[in-house]
Amino acid sequence: MSAETAAATGQAAAAISRKPQKRGVIADGSTRRSRTVRYILLLFFLLFVLTPVYVVVITSFKTSGDTTAASQWNLPKEWTLEPWRKAWDVLQPYMIRSLSLAIPAAIISSLIGSANGFVLARWRFPGANIVFAFILFGMFIPYQAVMLPLRTTFTELDVTRGVPTLILAHCIYGLPICTLIFRNYYATIVPNEIIESARVDGAGLIQTYLRIILPISISGFVVTLIWQFTSVWNDFLFALFLTQQNNGPVTLGLAALAGGQKVDYAASMAGALITSFPTLLVYILLGRWFIGGLMAGALKG
Repeated sequence: MSAETAAATGQAAAAISRKPQKRGVIADGSTRRSRTVRYILLLFFLLFVLTPVYVVVITSFKTSGDTTAASQWNLPKEWTLEPWRKAWDVLQPYMIRSLSLAIPAAIISSLIGSANGFVLARWRFPGANIVFAFILFGMFIPYQAVMLPLRTTFTELDVTRGVPTLILAHCIYGLPICTLIFRNYYATIVPNEIIESARVDGAGLIQTYLRIILPISISGFVVTLIWQFTSVWNDFLFALFLTQQNNGPVTLGLAALAGGQKVDYAASMAGALITSFPTLLVYILLGRWFIGGLMAGALKG
């Protein structure tokens, strides 16, 4: 290429780079108008979602005489913490039982699901796909279909109705989803070379799982722990059939708080906010790893 041709090419490139952009166009190619519309839609959906939260929050600070249908959108005439004190006095023993239920159930089901997922993903055996299909079948059985048989089984086994019964039920019912998440996680994230190296070094199934797999499974555990903790904490149907009012979780306490001849709406709203704090705290603490862990096992089924 001659010097004249190179110079002409450089001038043309410089002219193109100095060419002004179209009015209203941003560097990423989207227009200011489309960006504005996008933000307006997001703001609309945000207001749509937060409107019930607004009603719940302001109602929880109202007096009993101020909680009427006509004033449900209005701010409290007199701000008071009495509904919160009343709700906490009723829900405190239920909260303790729910924590003693949700934490062990989430940890146990996650550990068993992790072991199942590792065996089904990396330590293949004859009939592994059939076993995995039967495990997944449990995800499609609705609670209502197994509630009466499950209660009859616990009664015949003379298992006391209470928190231990719920832990066993939630661990069994949470195994399919935990197994699915961990199987996909190990099939996608864990390289075959690591498993083969462990076998060459003489590590067996249990040693490989405990020393190699568990330390790199934090993201998967975050997903299953959040999932199981939220499901167990918010469950009402299992609690209604397998426990009693004096030994049940917080969902039964919230139902008792909202029941009766005369409903105290302010205390009920305060109770709803109190019962939502633990799950909200779990998402705040572990949420940064939740999406990453969930997507890590979503690439291969």
